[in-house]
Amino acid sequence: MSHGAKVQRWMDLLAALLVHNFAVTFEELAKEVPAYLESGKSRASLMRMFERDKDELRSYGVPIETVSLDDGDVSAYRLRVRDFYLPYLQAIAPSGKPARGPRHVDRYGYRALRTLELEADELAAILAAAARVRALGDPLLALDAESAMRKLSVDLPFDEISETDGITFIPPRATATEEVFERLGDALARRKCVSFDYRAMSTGQNERRKVEPYGLFFIGAHWYFAGRDRTRGELRNFRLNRMAAVAVNSAKPATADYTIPADFNLREHARSREAWELGDGTALEAVVEFRVHSGAAEAAARLGEPVEGFAERRVFRPRRLDVFARWLLSLQGDVVPLSPPELVEAYRLQIRDTLAIYTGGRKSAGPAEAHA
Repeated sequence: MSHGAKVQRWMDLLAALLVHNFAVTFEELAKEVPAYLESGKSRASLMRMFERDKDELRSYGVPIETVSLDDGDVSAYRLRVRDFYLPYLQAIAPSGKPARGPRHVDRYGYRALRTLELEADELAAILAAAARVRALGDPLLALDAESAMRKLSVDLPFDEISETDGITFIPPRATATEEVFERLGDALARRKCVSFDYRAMSTGQNERRKVEPYGLFFIGAHWYFAGRDRTRGELRNFRLNRMAAVAVNSAKPATADYTIPADFNLREHARSREAWELGDGTALEAVVEFRVHSGAAEAAARLGEPVEGFAERRVFRPRRLDVFARWLLSLQGDVVPLSPPELVEAYRLQIRDTLAIYTGGRKSAGPAEAHA
């Protein structure tokens, strides 16, 4: 059974448990989890599959309860909503009343969820803690702190707190508009080309693109749009929140502008992509050498392609060299870049900047300054 099939089975099981307010038996769950009704398998075999799923979910912290029915003759299972979902967040004004209620409407009936109330000084303490983490100078910790603040700021009014003592508010990342989704969906349905302004990740500049849409996928907390860039003549991924002024080709509305290649599979294209693969730049051929073949390095090696005649080398095709260099550095010297030269230099600068954090040395301004 593939990992994807197991995850789907877990999602079905969680959905089946959460929709009930009372304990249900395996037979009742099986009606809502297709994998537990698989033909050709005995009840004992399917029950063992369920027991493994239940135990693994429990190991990840999902509090699935086992309840005895009929004087212990029958087992039933329950997952309480209030034990599974995180509480709503709410800020309290000096008056003692809610300054701003949760922005998410409780449309699914999660009335059992608690509300975590935070005073203004507690919000300020959270901001100060995040600012302190960023001030440490570790780029990975800074990214984690910013990610956490963006998630919290969905419900908490950090923007209403005065910025003092160097504390700064990190606004939530921009999200794709409904208009972008609607126009891309229309273009996909009718196989029409789209043009749009795109803020390139590598340069920060807006460029007009013309693309043949192949599909939409969600990964790493962002929506992406896969399609063939007509100007560059290759398949690219575009993040929806970087797109603006999307226009669908209006010429010959009943006629398709292109065909999606028969060998293109959106599920495979989007599967397990790394951050350095999702940039908007041209993919480069990077050769790295693996000095250790165990642990994280072994897993990393499987993401690359073998190099004939060099068992310890792998080829990767990153679109974002800076992110790829940071990823290599996270492998703690077990993997080093060999080419291209700009990747080797970016890796060297990452090492220098990391050392500077702990030695008090001067941090570099990045590859651009180094080559100036």
